[in-house]
Amino acid sequence: MTLLRSPATARRLLLPIILSGTFVQLFSVTVMQVGVVDMRRDLGAGAGTGELVLAGYTLTYACSLIVSARLGDRYGHRRMFVAGMALFTAASIGAAAAPTAWVLIAGRLLQGFGSGLMAPQILSIIQSAVPPHRRPAALSAFGATMAAASLAGPVLGGVLIQLNPLGLGWRAAMLLTVPVGIAALVVSPALPPVRGEREAKRLDPVGASLSLAGFALLVLPLTMGRDAGWPLWTWASLALAVLLLTGFAVSQRSAADPLIHRSALAEPATRWGLGIVLVFNAGVPSFTLLLSMHLQGVQGWSPLQTGLGITPYALGALAGSGIANSLGKRFGPLALAASSLTMGFVSLVVPVAIDGHDLLWVYWLALCLGGAGFGVFTASAFTQIIAKVRPEAATSVSGLLPTAQQLGGTLGVALAGIAYSAPSGNSGDALWHAMTYEAAVFTLAAICAVGLARRATRTAPAQRGTAPAVPAPATATGHRRTRPGHAP
Repeated sequence: MTLLRSPATARRLLLPIILSGTFVQLFSVTVMQVGVVDMRRDLGAGAGTGELVLAGYTLTYACSLIVSARLGDRYGHRRMFVAGMALFTAASIGAAAAPTAWVLIAGRLLQGFGSGLMAPQILSIIQSAVPPHRRPAALSAFGATMAAASLAGPVLGGVLIQLNPLGLGWRAAMLLTVPVGIAALVVSPALPPVRGEREAKRLDPVGASLSLAGFALLVLPLTMGRDAGWPLWTWASLALAVLLLTGFAVSQRSAADPLIHRSALAEPATRWGLGIVLVFNAGVPSFTLLLSMHLQGVQGWSPLQTGLGITPYALGALAGSGIANSLGKRFGPLALAASSLTMGFVSLVVPVAIDGHDLLWVYWLALCLGGAGFGVFTASAFTQIIAKVRPEAATSVSGLLPTAQQLGGTLGVALAGIAYSAPSGNSGDALWHAMTYEAAVFTLAAICAVGLARRATRTAPAQRGTAPAVPAPATATGHRRTRPGHAP
């Protein structure tokens, strides 16, 4: 324990510990994308139950992010990260041992809550405990970790389902996150016990209730509506979600201690950045999900072949994350525009290449290029947005960023699914419909990024020569330095 708390050890372990949370969050999504068919066969579950297994995780994850960010302010980011990882790991064990589909759904709901507790703490710890000159590299590692998880989920899941060790199948894939979680918990004392810049007197109960209920009522129909045929309850849920989230926004203006700091959205660049993240992510998860479904359901690929079939995308994302820092510094928001346009171009190439056996090499190359665009965007966007955030609002933005990601992804899966299911002459046309949607979304993200670049160009002359104060990061032992503006 004493060794873990030494400054040198704490510095070395900080990023591996918190990024393990990022890894298990995304891995748990992608591994079930290839495992849901095997799971339904094993548990005798119907299509609707299978959708709940996928949607349950998203539901509790998305609706808990903003409240979890505030809990990190009040109780400490390390404590909330550890609590989230412990809940996630325990829920993973329970889900893997589930005797029925409904027990599995309960485990997935708890997994989502655990992920929701962890996600804001990861960005908050990077912002408060990593020196300013090292933050871009840390955020690049954050993007690379997401890429690694997107690779490991379908590939390892496909391998285990294909090999079926001890007859476990999808259960073995579900258990893969457990050793990662246990290892992170063992070395978690090395994390600095930092809190946000502002002292949290209490958790705003009205804001928390409106936020949790509003996002839950928004995410549930978006994830379940298409397969259910958009019955009346989905529209009623969406309408009620709008009312509750409007009430949440109004309540934050008058609350004595709001969940979202009032300066969090004061900077136009932050508002634009969150919007770009939401729009871009309205294309990313649906791109990989529908591609995986098409490869298995239409092309007849096995889970292992499907996992290997999207490997170039993840490898490209790893490479893109590595160069995101330098591209972001040189080109700013234009790097986001270029990466978005790259994803749009790839979306139009994939349907052509995948239907021609002699064009598979084009498919591999296009996926690799698209992954690079994803890696550049994710790592660069987070770096550029967080750099504009005021210190007292850092925790709030740490909750808003993954919320924008998750809501964009949920909306995108619903809309892309509608496009894929639209009447068409053949299965190839269905993929064309979906990928045309993807191209349109990525083009819109690029337009927004160009708008942000133009705004940054206009505001730069007014800010030139003014050096912003840099908040003092926490030391490896968790104590905040007392000379703000001094970068170690």
